[in-house]
Parts: sequence; C-alpha cells; structure tokens
Amino acid sequence: MATFATFRSRIFLSRQTFQKFQTNIMEPRRNLSSYLVTPKELAEALKKSPPSPISPEPRVIPLCAAWFLPNDERKGIDVYREKRIPKARFFDLDKVSDKHSPYPHMLPSAKTFAEAMSSLGIRKEDTVVVYDSKEAGIFSAPRVGWTLRVFGHPKVHVLNNFKLWVEEGYPTESGELYNVECNPYPIPKTDQTKVVSFEQVREVALDYNKEGSEGVQIIDARPNGRFTGKDPEPREGLSSGHMPGSINIPFSAVLDPETKAFLPKEKLKKLFEEKGVDPSKPIIATCGTGVTACVIEAALEEAGYGTPETRQVYDGSWTEWAQRVNPSDSLIRKDE
Repeated sequence: MATFATFRSRIFLSRQTFQKFQTNIMEPRRNLSSYLVTPKELAEALKKSPPSPISPEPRVIPLCAAWFLPNDERKGIDVYREKRIPKARFFDLDKVSDKHSPYPHMLPSAKTFAEAMSSLGIRKEDTVVVYDSKEAGIFSAPRVGWTLRVFGHPKVHVLNNFKLWVEEGYPTESGELYNVECNPYPIPKTDQTKVVSFEQVREVALDYNKEGSEGVQIIDARPNGRFTGKDPEPREGLSSGHMPGSINIPFSAVLDPETKAFLPKEKLKKLFEEKGVDPSKPIIATCGTGVTACVIEAALEEAGYGTPETRQVYDGSWTEWAQRVNPSDSLIRKDE
C-alpha cells in the first residue's frame, strides 16, 4: 500500500507540474499598456519576462539612460554603477550619436544604432523600458526612448520613474557594467517622419503669422529665462531667445515637483490647453540640444495631443538654430 501511495503521489505531482507548464505556455504574455509605465507594471513584467541571456523568448530589458549636462560633474555611467534596476543595461547618449555632427548627441546613423543595440545584447523582439537617474526622475530617458522609436524598435516604454521605483522599495543593485552576449541587431530604417530639420523649422518660422501658413506649432522646453533672452545659454557664445511664434513650456512644467514623474493625463491636457496648444495642428518640440524636447513629446503622447504622424522633434534644437540662422532674418526673438 505504501508503494502504491507513493506512486499515486508522484503521478499527482507530475500532473501539477504539467498543468503549470501548460498554463505558462497558453497564457498570453502581458504587454505593457502605454508608453509610460509605472514601477509596479515594470516589476510585474520583469517577473514574467526577465532579461535572461539564455531565454529564446522576448524579454523585458531595463535600459538606464542617465545623462547630465556638460557643466554637471556627475556622469550617467557613475549613477548606473551606484544604483540601478537589476540586470539593467546602460545606454550612453553621447557615444551613440552622430560623431560627424558639430552639435552634441545628434541621432546616430542606423548602422551605429544597430551596433549599439547589439553590444547591449538587446534583440529586436525585446521590450525595452528606458529610465533615468533617481536624482533626475525624468530627463534624458524620453530622448533614448524616442531614439529607439525613430529606428523602429517595436516595443519601447519609459519608466515613470526610477525615483519612485527606489522609494516604493523595488529591488536595486550596484556594480560595474555587465558582460552581455551580443546579439545581431538588424540595421533598421530611420523613420524620418519623427524628425524635423533646420531647414524645415526655418520655413515654419519664416511663415509665422503669414496668411495661408499651415499653423505648425513649436513648443520650446527650455527654462523661461533662456526662452525670453533674459538668461544666458549654458553653452558659451550661444545667444538665448526664441523662435518666432514658439510656445514656451519648460520641461519641468510637465513633471510633478515632488516625485519628478510625469503629471497625470488630465493635468497634462489642462496645461497644454492653457498654453494654447491645438491638438489638431502639427507640433514640433524643441529645446537646447534635443533631449528635453523628448520630455515634451512624451507628455504630448500621454495627454493624447496630436498623433505620431503630426508630432516631430527638432534634433538640432536651439544649439543648431542659434548658430545657423542669419541675423538679417530676425529669427531669434527676445522679450523686452
């Protein structure tokens, strides 16, 4: 009898194991629902699809995009080493860029982007969740998220945000960069519809207030003092001021001052309404060097303002603008 009981127990356990296995196979993987994801959503997604190097299945990869202004002594790689989401990779915004451009961290070539993704061990089918430093909350992660979208990575999200991840007690680790297994990443096509050039923005600025113009809106994410021309630009020799007809919405205005996370959808809608932004007209986001313009782009998406087809980011932003416009065109305006 004892032998028979043991046999029955083994049969029962193997059935349990089979049922569990069958459930895992049949259960659909839960996709992250929106571009911005909460710490809880990311933690649950990582449990279901961890960034294992041996898994052949699509994984969820946390991607640290910490970056600081040139006049800041801190470096993104340092805060990555100090505290990060377990198994996160590090995306260097300055290194993965157009080295031939005279302007900082402009979009890289498709080949450079593919090489970077390959070296990070990221596959085309992986879900990537980009996040910032704890100190910044939201700053450069939307730029990296936008970059992945420009190069057609199918599943990209931004964590809202790492500061809350830490404060809510989710796990962190520290240490040097991981040695990851490189994966061949196909050289993608660049989605030029998401990017606007100097020549295109210049045409919009010259057409401002002219009869028959398309009414393209330019949102400038720089602080108000630089926008009005009262404060200097952080880059020496660069004039401050703004483009004709542009709307100033400093990127900090779309963030909660305490949590440094994006404001709720309804508050973002109200902010854009108060600033006179028309969701039915095309929108160009700009800033100093194309980083915080992507914070505005992410906020517009969260608020449901415009569509991916009617929103663009000016990659060169003010750094390119102030160096290339002709003084005779009066395309740098300052408030009296």
